[in-house]
Amino acid sequence: MLWRGSQALRHFSTGRVYFKNKLKLALIGQSLFGQEVYSHLLKEGHRVVGVFTVPDKDGKADPLALAAEKDGTPVFKFPRWRVKGKTIQEVAEAYRSVGAELNVLPFCTQYIPMDVIESPKHGSIIYHPSLLPRHRGASAINWTLIMGDKKAGFSVFWADDGLDTGPILLQRSCDVKPNDTVDEIYNRFLFPEGIKAMGDGTAKTNNYMVEAVQLIADGKAPRTPQPEEGATYEGIQKKENAEISWDQPAEVLHNWIRGHDKVPGAWAEINGQMVTFYGSSLLTGSVPAGEPLDIRGAGKPGLVTKNGLVLFGNDGKALMVRNLQFEDGKMIPASQYFSSGETSVVELTAEELKVAETIKRSFFRKVVLFAQVIWARILSNVPVIEDSTDFFKSGASSMDVARLVEEIRQKCGGLQLQNEDVYMATKFGDFIQKVVRRLRGEDQEEELVVDYVSKEVNEMTVKIPYQCFINGQFVDAEDGETYATINPADGTTICNVSYASLADVDKAVAAAKDAFENGEWGRMNARDRGRLMYRLADLMEENQEELATIEALDSGAVYTLALKTHIGMSVQTFRYFAGWCDKIQGSTIPINQARPNYNLTFTKKEPLGACAIIIPWNYPLMMLAWKSAACLAAGNTLVLKPAQVTPLTALKFAELTVKAGFPKGVINIIPGSGGVAGQRLSQHPNIRKLGFTGSTSVGKQIMKSCAVSNLKKVSLELGGKSPLIIFSDCDLDKAVRMGMGAVFFNKGENCIAAGRLFVEEAIHDEFVTRVVEEIKKMKIGDPLDRSTDHGPQNHKAHLEKLLQYCEAGVKEGATLVYGGRQVQRPGTRMLSACEAEEDLDHLQLRFQMVARHHGFFMEPTVFTGVEDHMYLAKEESFGPIMVISKFQNGDIDGVLQRANNTEYGLASGVFTRDIHKAMYVSDKLDAGTVFINTYNKTDVAAPFGGVKQSGFGKDLGEEALNEYLKVKTVTLEY
Repeated sequence: MLWRGSQALRHFSTGRVYFKNKLKLALIGQSLFGQEVYSHLLKEGHRVVGVFTVPDKDGKADPLALAAEKDGTPVFKFPRWRVKGKTIQEVAEAYRSVGAELNVLPFCTQYIPMDVIESPKHGSIIYHPSLLPRHRGASAINWTLIMGDKKAGFSVFWADDGLDTGPILLQRSCDVKPNDTVDEIYNRFLFPEGIKAMGDGTAKTNNYMVEAVQLIADGKAPRTPQPEEGATYEGIQKKENAEISWDQPAEVLHNWIRGHDKVPGAWAEINGQMVTFYGSSLLTGSVPAGEPLDIRGAGKPGLVTKNGLVLFGNDGKALMVRNLQFEDGKMIPASQYFSSGETSVVELTAEELKVAETIKRSFFRKVVLFAQVIWARILSNVPVIEDSTDFFKSGASSMDVARLVEEIRQKCGGLQLQNEDVYMATKFGDFIQKVVRRLRGEDQEEELVVDYVSKEVNEMTVKIPYQCFINGQFVDAEDGETYATINPADGTTICNVSYASLADVDKAVAAAKDAFENGEWGRMNARDRGRLMYRLADLMEENQEELATIEALDSGAVYTLALKTHIGMSVQTFRYFAGWCDKIQGSTIPINQARPNYNLTFTKKEPLGACAIIIPWNYPLMMLAWKSAACLAAGNTLVLKPAQVTPLTALKFAELTVKAGFPKGVINIIPGSGGVAGQRLSQHPNIRKLGFTGSTSVGKQIMKSCAVSNLKKVSLELGGKSPLIIFSDCDLDKAVRMGMGAVFFNKGENCIAAGRLFVEEAIHDEFVTRVVEEIKKMKIGDPLDRSTDHGPQNHKAHLEKLLQYCEAGVKEGATLVYGGRQVQRPGTRMLSACEAEEDLDHLQLRFQMVARHHGFFMEPTVFTGVEDHMYLAKEESFGPIMVISKFQNGDIDGVLQRANNTEYGLASGVFTRDIHKAMYVSDKLDAGTVFINTYNKTDVAAPFGGVKQSGFGKDLGEEALNEYLKVKTVTLEY
């Protein structure tokens, strides 16, 4: 029941408020709250004739006793009021001697006999921190939160012989915020409103306990019986019954934890130890990246993240706790659970020593009642404060923390500590270190400064970095040069990107070399390295929609494909190689032994050092992941040059590496040209390995530069002309569907795309007809449109090359069955198939019509009648162009000879229902990968790479690790 009586107040110019009627009061209780009530009652003209409080603890008097003794008010410190159910007579006599007219119990932990309660003329009133009749008992605030109440508050009630059952005098309520703790409700409302509430805005010294007393003095105090409906009683919460029961929704778990924060503390068993959780909050957004932590009884492991420990309810929702406390009393940020906890000792300057001495001197000073008390005053039972003095073990309580924080703020030039700082530095020596670090600003995390280009697109705001990423920072190119990266969907500029110079390359390599040789990365435990990679994978997944949107903008990839493949497989790749970090091992080798001595020989696999990675533009993020994940898992550092035309997801990736916690210099991203940045990397003497994906011609130049410079290790994934053989005994529906995917997947910009289809004569015509029918159903358009099947080609020069490729095919006599032209920007009219066929004589004109502002869209194209000597049969298009050749029925060896008659050998495929034929063909095809009755089915665990002029070395799978490792043989004699 909410009720508030009128206030009979007279205001004087002094600001003091005097009441018409005054009472003689006995204050029974303790704590800072009791001391504040005492002070306000005196200020408002009432007479406190006696204070009855608890005995001194460890030589330290209660705040209420201190205040009363200072004023000369009689103070009685009884350890108890009764024995075996009977009132102690000398205690009762001492109480009656003061002649109180009203007992005021602001906060009292002792049991007061009923003859004392009923002795005064007006009886006794008690402050209770709940909205009675709910939560009767000593842990009322705790249970308000534990039960998930939406309202909290306090009651002032008339004492009777029941437990918090007396009639209500007044009540006040407040809303419970979603993440309130016991301390927060107490400090925000229960304490200030109970003690210092501002009434009508002018009586600033008024408070509700004083108001209640005055209502009694004026004869206006109500006695509203408590209803039995809604009444609850809960016992005192103790540590042993505060263990978390995990099979509950996240909100219930959150309420349990915050309801026990800070006393007695909700806990769970982790690694055989009781760990107490503090600072719970409901997680409303996506779950951040983190390292799994097993908790006994929990249905799902927690996640140690950069911001804290994420816990999961049985409803799939999550909460986060900020701090953890171990059995020995040590408290740490939950984010540091897996850290060693070791910190360097700060060397104090002369000025900082002076600050420390100022703090230390204050430990020996007595302070007045209302001054904030620091260590010596709080720990008055400790004769000498030493570095080893523990704040809490010496008798301080959570109530003393705020005093300490305030005193430091006053003594140290406004330095603002948090309560958690005291809990995490409980020894005086550690506390001084914390103060000095905070003064220096050393304990603040260095924030990554990113100058984004922001765009409202795809129903979100994408924030795109555009500078070089060198040694953990985004920086402009040294000469300030930039270039435009273009949106292939409309030909407009997305943003201007830093154009790395030779000096920028050298800086990036130096950063990578230093990080490997002298930095934290080179000393890091392999398992910790894996944790960072897992965190990075989680962050990539958490930001997958933004990454896919940037990929669609920059490369023209259809958004749905970018989400699943470009980004999805990148996440899978980092998770796969994160698991390899602590499984890289050598072997023990038996060798001939020269008696009488014995020999032991073993091998070690070690990282190479600073590596360079140069990637293409067709799968910007996925190609980054394929190479860099293996490189990092092996323990190397890297400098990566993205394709000049698609740098943006690589730069966004760089931002995520910082959030994941990668040390500076481990990963460096330098956008720019292959002729400048790429060539410098291949020649650089401090690069020990270079991984490249791109054209065969550039790969040859890179290999030469790597050999001439310092004979660095090289792996190359180069061009392809992958044959796909379709036999007449195949599942034709599947062959048509997957044959189209083999060519048109990702707009044909696919290194393993089927560059030439060999279709058996018996099904050739039907196959072509059905392919064309399916092409006509494809929607060409905006890559961000979820219904789009086919987006724009990656950049203008590539579109022009594809149109020239089609022109060459027509000139040589191949039959253009469909397509072969640029498409107007979606939203304008496209030529019909009939119009296209009528205009075949004018292909030359259309090939030259590359619009500057209509996007780089090209129709999926089909050529038939392609002979082995033709340009189309030999050269890779790297676009949506299906090149079909017919082969005679039953001529297996003949078609194999034609399929292998190429200098490339990246991938290949065969469709047939005859498993013996399939295996025979797969044995004979000269390629790094063979697909049987499928295509494009790559997996992070399966090695990928080519033969002949398609390159050497492997991406993905365990084999990829060997590209970034060296083997050392060790032999000892004993």
